[in-house]
Amino acid sequence: MSVATATRTHPILGCVDEVRAALAAVGEVQPVFMDTADKQTALVELAQAEAQLTELRLRVLAAADDIGQESGARDRSAWVSHATRTDPATARADTTLAQHLDHRPQLAAAMRRGHLTAAQARVIANALDDLPTHLPAQVALDAEATLVTFAADFRPLELRRLARRLLDVVAPEIAEAEEARRLEEEERRAYATASLKFHDQPDGLTRIRGLLPTTVTERLKRYLQAHTSPRKQGHSGQDNGTTGEKRVPQHRAYARALAALLEHLDPDQLPEHGGEPTTVIVTMTLDQLRTDLATADMITGEDAHTISASHARRLACTAQIIPAVLGTDSQPLDIGRTARLHRPHQRRAIRLRDRRCRGEGCTIPAAWCEIHHKVPWSQGGPTSVEDGVCFCSHHHHLIHDTTYDHTWLPNGDVRFHRRQRRSVEVRALHLELIGF
Repeated sequence: MSVATATRTHPILGCVDEVRAALAAVGEVQPVFMDTADKQTALVELAQAEAQLTELRLRVLAAADDIGQESGARDRSAWVSHATRTDPATARADTTLAQHLDHRPQLAAAMRRGHLTAAQARVIANALDDLPTHLPAQVALDAEATLVTFAADFRPLELRRLARRLLDVVAPEIAEAEEARRLEEEERRAYATASLKFHDQPDGLTRIRGLLPTTVTERLKRYLQAHTSPRKQGHSGQDNGTTGEKRVPQHRAYARALAALLEHLDPDQLPEHGGEPTTVIVTMTLDQLRTDLATADMITGEDAHTISASHARRLACTAQIIPAVLGTDSQPLDIGRTARLHRPHQRRAIRLRDRRCRGEGCTIPAAWCEIHHKVPWSQGGPTSVEDGVCFCSHHHHLIHDTTYDHTWLPNGDVRFHRRQRRSVEVRALHLELIGF
């Protein structure tokens, strides 16, 4: 029996083989000839089977903390994201749910039977986490059982609403007092859970999605209104009656006001970003700068955005713009060994080149990274752009960890793997000490 075959004897791997074989058997079967009742049955039961398979995957994930340690990844989520080509946020969310299921036996059992979906399980797990910590253990168990029962009839959004009144069902005698405490905590948590996301679109626009505390958004609206003078704008699309000009719709006025607000921020008053004041790097040649119809690259983090030369010139009037002067091969010059630590302009050039941590599969942006000497300074390595590389804190520590080997890949990434030899040497030393 080969090693590859031997490793498939674990029951979970055997189950995976059987599931994939069963799916392959119906891979070419077309459901177009199924009658309506069969289609309905298939859709419901496939969803149940999918829930069961998801629970099994999460059960393995809950016990997979050693994967990160073995591979040199930051943690199991980072390894799963890289190995399965999953978004990092999705991998982290799966890990969190796996840990919930590991500590919620009723919830895990219901999902194992296919009685609730992963989305329902997330809602229930979050609702149980939000319960007061001082509740008696039996009340907490009753709450879990109640929500699992509700899952048979309610979708995730409805479950979330029901969970807000869960104590009215399982502990009505304390529900009112706990509701008051919950509201106070909700206000504090609003700041902790606020989010703001940016999605670049191919037409030069970026869609912004955010969830902010109401007090913050009210303050932002006041700032924007100070730029837009909303009382002068009137309603969208209507003539102002004096100049003949169309009034700007309020939502467009807000967008222009936000751009103006950002351009007038003083960079010196902002927190440092990656060891230096918050900056925007613009790369362009002298000819591009002098030409009206030309382009430039603006580097604000991991990504580069192409902008017009006129836009770059305008930004230079109000923002802290750092010009990246490039040589004939688009490579910034270095300063050799005149200093042990990379200078600010060298760090900018390295981040401009790397865009992210160069640990294989790592997605940490370069702006959050530290600069590492490929050849250590103590061994004669130069403090140069060519010798510098971006590493997040985790991978920077890892490359100095003697229990790991690393390999430089052709694309500039670094692959880490635990040294197997050390365990063999320790075992040999142990046998020598006991007389073998």
